[in-house]
Amino acid sequence: MAAVIDDRSSDDAILGVLHAAADAVREVLDANEDWSMSGVRATQYAVDLRADAAALAVLHAAGCAVMSEESGFTVPDGGGRGLTVVLDPLDGSTNASRRVPWYATALCAVDGQGMRASVVANQAAGNDRWWASRGGGASRNGSPVSTSGCASMSEAVIGVSGLPRERPGWAQFRALGAAALDICLVASGSLDAWIDFNRHGAWDYLASLLVLREAGGADVELEGRDPVALGHADRRTVLVAATPSLLDEVLAVRRAHRRG
Repeated sequence: MAAVIDDRSSDDAILGVLHAAADAVREVLDANEDWSMSGVRATQYAVDLRADAAALAVLHAAGCAVMSEESGFTVPDGGGRGLTVVLDPLDGSTNASRRVPWYATALCAVDGQGMRASVVANQAAGNDRWWASRGGGASRNGSPVSTSGCASMSEAVIGVSGLPRERPGWAQFRALGAAALDICLVASGSLDAWIDFNRHGAWDYLASLLVLREAGGADVELEGRDPVALGHADRRTVLVAATPSLLDEVLAVRRAHRRG
């Protein structure tokens, strides 16, 4: 059983609980043979709910309130202890259902100052995980990560969610289908930037956004809003890049798409 944690706990203790929740989801996915839809809401799979329940059991036992894509805001018996975990139990569930090996569990612990610690577990690839803590750096499987340093759109390989109306001046693009993992690729230098041509809930981007920041990357929300949005109906458009200069070009591309 994971330890009980609160906003005074060490980063290691918080990360330990987040890893334990990701482990619980992995057990559900390893045993899953049912890729039917849940019937509760559009695009939700039955396994999304089972994965969510497994993660909630760990997080609530640890004393955490949870904001989950699948179940909204919930608190453990006796109330929360100063931490809210923003959870996507299965980001990229359509990929998973079609055996595309790019899907994840994303968890970000939030305290009164914002993003405190996060884990993004690539559930399609064994123990492949990114994690970070505020001021403590970012790593992939225990090794520090950093961005590519790319400063120019013309040289950049860009990850996207959705597509622009006109082709920007990037070198290449990739549409991979799991925002949490896509942003982690920017943090670790495999992609140079990521552009959201849609809008997402915080569970899709918050865990990997902390990894990106701690890896030295740059980010902006299209409307200048705080990306830490804990309302279940809240949506944000987050853009990330390896460098501030590339982020400026990425933002210009996204603004042009909005005007189109």
